[in-house]
Amino acid sequence: MSRESDSMPRRIRRYAQVGAAMGGLAARYAGNRIQGVTIDDDRFAGELTAALGHLKGPLMKVAQLMATVPDALPEAYVRQLVRLQADAPAMGWPFVKRRMATELGPRWRRKFRSFERVAAAAASLGQVHRAVAGDGPGEGRTLACKLQYPDMASVVEADLKQLRVVFAIYRRYDRAIDPTEIYGEIKARLREELDYRREARHMALFAHLLANEAGVHVPAAVAALSTDRLLTMNWLEGRRILSLRDDPPGDRNRVARNMFRAWYVPFYTAGVIHGDPHLGNYTVRDDFSINLLDFGCIRVFPPDFVKAVIDLYFALRNDDRDQAVEAYRTWGFEHLTNEVIEVLNIWARFVYSPLMEDRERPMEDTNSVAYGAETAARVHRELRRLGGIRPPPEFLLMDRCAIGLGSVFLHLGAEINWYRLFHELIEGFDVATIGERQHAALRHAGLADPEG
Repeated sequence: MSRESDSMPRRIRRYAQVGAAMGGLAARYAGNRIQGVTIDDDRFAGELTAALGHLKGPLMKVAQLMATVPDALPEAYVRQLVRLQADAPAMGWPFVKRRMATELGPRWRRKFRSFERVAAAAASLGQVHRAVAGDGPGEGRTLACKLQYPDMASVVEADLKQLRVVFAIYRRYDRAIDPTEIYGEIKARLREELDYRREARHMALFAHLLANEAGVHVPAAVAALSTDRLLTMNWLEGRRILSLRDDPPGDRNRVARNMFRAWYVPFYTAGVIHGDPHLGNYTVRDDFSINLLDFGCIRVFPPDFVKAVIDLYFALRNDDRDQAVEAYRTWGFEHLTNEVIEVLNIWARFVYSPLMEDRERPMEDTNSVAYGAETAARVHRELRRLGGIRPPPEFLLMDRCAIGLGSVFLHLGAEINWYRLFHELIEGFDVATIGERQHAALRHAGLADPEG
């Protein structure tokens, strides 16, 4: 256990701070339901935000993940959870000095030629400072120092506890989605994100898997300047992807192709996926190649699961019900009645639709925001009518990536032959080869083999 994860007094304060407000809100909510009072999602979501307060923690990441699962939480809840973190400022210089001294010792500044006091970026679990390496290997190299906020182990555990309460409240009146497995997946991924040494190994994993991709760049960790709570890597220059909106279409298409390959080459060649295509996790270089910047949320899938993702595509394309059923079962879905399969296929057709036709096409053809919202609402209504389903844990990040990347392509206005990009990746697919590549890549990066 780390020195921070054992900080019980701080954890108790966190539980008291958040739990008391949440408990009162839950009790009032339950009372209203018993009395038959209609619940206003927007009002309740606003009260939820007030109860949780402007706390740093994983709630923004939770909202980003949940936003892609059709109505696993009401849209109003997700919107408020995003707002909860959107205004969180970076920690100031006194905090940074204390944290850096804790991680690298009281003479930490001697390890750097320069270290910028103001954070270059702030996120839910930590913030990034730009620095220049001092004497030794890499002298003079520009660095990114990702510094975790204090006592984040306690913050994550407290917020996960409150997230369970939120799920339980919502489940009392809407049973379309049973979030039990999704909650377990969020818990596992958030706990992993606290370990920056693990993230450094994830970085090495993706550098290995993307070594032949000229359009994708992965930073290299600096082990001598990294700890469990500080991750130092080389700085990668680039601009935010939203700044490309007015660039020529051909340039935006190049970026979209590089994004597609950055996410799906590791998945279809080794069963590894970057689970967080959030707009802040990559930048674009002058040559329109991309920099991947964050590797906390990584998922490794068994080769059979990767095969099932491909099988479901062909099942939908060929209208093969038996192949679709087998693919869903391999994913981990249970109790697959004919009606449930039809509803799952509605969502699957939406997700896979850009890959179905051998032609250049914009994402808006079938994956516009309005159509996506309409499809999600339809799926939710049908699942609610059928008594609901429990999505398997693997579903969360696969769905997150497909919908998240689709959103990026919409932002870019990309018009590409998605069919050919996909078929180039899956040509000659072989489960045994995937397994061999996966094991070799995990060993290269110093990561244990995946369970199962």
